[in-house]
Amino acid sequence: MRNLPIGIQTFRDIVQNDYLYVDKTEKIFDLVNNPKGVYFLSRPRRFGKSLLISTLNEIFEGNKELFKGLWIYETDYAWEKHPVVRIDFSKSKARNSDELINYIVYQLDKIALLYGITLEQTQYDIKFDELLTKLSGINKVVVLIDEYDKPIIDNIENKELAIELREILKGFYTIIKACDEYIRFVLLTGVSKFSKAGVFSGLNNLKDISMENRYSSLLGITGEEMESSFKEYIDQFAKTEGIGKSELIEKITYWYDGFCFSRSCEKVFNPFSMLLLSDNARFSNYWFESATPSFLIKLIKEKAFDLTGLDGVNITESAFSSYEIENLKIIPILFQTGYLTITEYNKERMEYTLAYPNFEVKNSMTECLAEAYSFVERELVHGYAWKLIDALRDQDFETFFDTLKIFFADIPYDLQIKKEKYYQTVFYLIFSLIGLKVEAEVKTNKGRIDAVIIDKDIYLFEFKFNGNKDRALNQIKDKKYFEKYQGEGKKIYLFGVEFADRNVGEWVVEKTP
Repeated sequence: MRNLPIGIQTFRDIVQNDYLYVDKTEKIFDLVNNPKGVYFLSRPRRFGKSLLISTLNEIFEGNKELFKGLWIYETDYAWEKHPVVRIDFSKSKARNSDELINYIVYQLDKIALLYGITLEQTQYDIKFDELLTKLSGINKVVVLIDEYDKPIIDNIENKELAIELREILKGFYTIIKACDEYIRFVLLTGVSKFSKAGVFSGLNNLKDISMENRYSSLLGITGEEMESSFKEYIDQFAKTEGIGKSELIEKITYWYDGFCFSRSCEKVFNPFSMLLLSDNARFSNYWFESATPSFLIKLIKEKAFDLTGLDGVNITESAFSSYEIENLKIIPILFQTGYLTITEYNKERMEYTLAYPNFEVKNSMTECLAEAYSFVERELVHGYAWKLIDALRDQDFETFFDTLKIFFADIPYDLQIKKEKYYQTVFYLIFSLIGLKVEAEVKTNKGRIDAVIIDKDIYLFEFKFNGNKDRALNQIKDKKYFEKYQGEGKKIYLFGVEFADRNVGEWVVEKTP
């Protein structure tokens, strides 16, 4: 079996050391064969953007023999050697504008030295212009920018600084358009796709390929690629697990597949998770745990975002490009960062449906959100959630409500929240975490049910804040909320629950006849 390139983002290292490489050169050829391509590609973290940049670097330096055995090697590509300006913003953490400018200047000087060029200008954008102009004396220039947005993302919670850094980057990227006559190829990659009125306002010749069907699997691993490239690892893993190969593939798909970046809904696996799964031969939340989205969760709470509709939200295409520092919108960020993905496209309505891509992302995100809303430590959330459902299934309602109190006990007293919605959200997250069908504010023809859990039995909950448990129960019965579920052939339990002093108070339960 070939070694797994975990943490290796350099194409030359992968090839020369015989690491596993999923051949993407057919799609890359489609890019580089364009006589003059100026592209932008957005993908979530750890999807192979840096490896793509490294691969392009080798192609444009004319290193054909590195590609022997790969698809592009057999084509008529000319393998012409070009000077390459490659800048990786992931290598620097700019804490202010001076640090960002100094990093840019350092990178430009280093590239100039590599090609034996002396730069006389000192201002960062003019120096970039000078570098491109002088390099064009060798041949037309290739510009590869990795993680173009990292300086902004690193400082997104400091809006004033983020805007300041955005303006610096805008001035830098504008030079690419101004030096168009010297350029052969451009690719900028990043996680976020800021609106064209922002960081790319001076680079209006940029072609965004992030959601084009033909590049939907340029990064990520398709099902076919997974079964062929990882065949030996899958065979070995299936023996270890004591299950059939097809059953294991079905489980791997459930955990890690499902990312889609175009209308065609071509699904890909997260490559980082696939590599670690193959190496460790055990299922885990590899991708999610490599970086917890603390800022995103904070933003969700600040905007009191409705999480109950997250796993199946419909949006128009314009929503994908409405991401700007001054007005951060949660849905585009969730999509661009990989926590939501495209599951369906309605051509007639020109509308996308977004949902969690797979079990790894849904489970981890729900666990993180449950911790953030309830303040119960993440390591304990899952265990308490299972204790709740075990108690429900055993009709041990005393244990159920005693355990439920744990999730509300540590919510800070001075937290400024709309109580009803906040507590409903905690309730929803707890039961979503263990894969139950849980609904909040369920509409009936006579009103809304606060919460419904559908398991082997059905449980209807009505909450009253600083109210009365009996009044809550009577509301369910008077409005006959249970009628909606009577045709399902399951037992139905009705709960009236009082919330007092920021926690579960008295409760009452009845079973429908």
